[in-house]
Amino acid sequence: MFDLFPVVVITGARQVGKSTLLEKTLGQKAECVVFDPVIDVENARQDPELFLNNHKTPLILDEIQYAPELVATIKRRVDKNRTPGQFVLTGSQQWGVLKSISESLAGRAVFIDLEGFSLGEIAEIKEEKMWLAAWLHNNEDFFKKQLTRLTEQFTLYEQLWRGFLPDAQFLPIDAISIFHAAYQRTYIERDVRLLADVSDLQLFGRFFQLTAALTTQEINYSQFGRELGITPQTSRRWIDILKSTFQWFEIPAFSGNTVKRISAKPKGYITDTGIACFAQAISSARAISGHPIWGHLFETAVVADIRKQCNLMSTPPQMYHWRSHGGAEVDLLLERDGLFFPIEIKAKSQPNKSDTRGITAFRQTYPNLIISKGLVIAPTEKLIQISENDYALPWNTVLS
Repeated sequence: MFDLFPVVVITGARQVGKSTLLEKTLGQKAECVVFDPVIDVENARQDPELFLNNHKTPLILDEIQYAPELVATIKRRVDKNRTPGQFVLTGSQQWGVLKSISESLAGRAVFIDLEGFSLGEIAEIKEEKMWLAAWLHNNEDFFKKQLTRLTEQFTLYEQLWRGFLPDAQFLPIDAISIFHAAYQRTYIERDVRLLADVSDLQLFGRFFQLTAALTTQEINYSQFGRELGITPQTSRRWIDILKSTFQWFEIPAFSGNTVKRISAKPKGYITDTGIACFAQAISSARAISGHPIWGHLFETAVVADIRKQCNLMSTPPQMYHWRSHGGAEVDLLLERDGLFFPIEIKAKSQPNKSDTRGITAFRQTYPNLIISKGLVIAPTEKLIQISENDYALPWNTVLS
């Protein structure tokens, strides 16, 4: 990307490795300036032209949201000189400045959203070994391939408890809670306080805890309001804050010809299971097994990992969930090239045909769609055919 575009914009939650990525990619080739919400570093906000005149390219501008005045100046310079790799802009939120960057630098910049580690990255598996692209590329042949499971450093419970932020993979287990406590405190007391108009940070902290409990569920702003005594409008605004700071993502509902039968509510997910565990006061990996949100944590991890694999594709599929008013549902529905790929997610070691009822209902509801063989992703040992058209797949599958 640095060799193709004059500006590269890297965004993502705090601690996902933006600085490490740039250090590994550019090393000593580029100077880095880190902006501050209080101090006008080198008068960049007051005199952006002079600031840029005093720095050579390639130049990394970290936390660019604190120096929005630079964007227009960068645009003018890039319009005069389209040499690739001039500026790298990074930020940990999507509001205001980064939205204006997207508008101002359209056609001049490439945007990269960085997330926590995928299962493949944790296991240091090459991209071509990941299963999703192979399933989407040739659905029939996929089930004939040699598949295996990742050799994991941690048990499933421990991986969910640690989460997928890079630092959480290397800390001793007794330091994980300390890490997540510091993360949550810094996020709420620094990021939210500085970047959002939230008058009651303690109440927002309780709202953050509630979202962890409601991960994988359809979003009901009135429900948030009833639980905490806030209005649905405030719930919506606070969810937008979580999305804009990469702590929350949503999967829209699928709608087809039978629109009236389909719920239009998106499903919401907290982005990291480790953060969710801390927010729910889950004190150890072992405690997950008996916790009411164990299944929700597993689904969150699977959907997040699929999103990460999709982000590696040049043409990623559209992602939906499906639910009829009759109660039938499909956890995840991928669409690409006119084909639909249904996925159910079950936190059980031995999925069976009954776990494919939602996929069967989807096929019956949309007989004119081209629907592939479906998957039930679970913590199972191996690929197993569980119905005429559907298979159970281990959540940590890779190509042999």
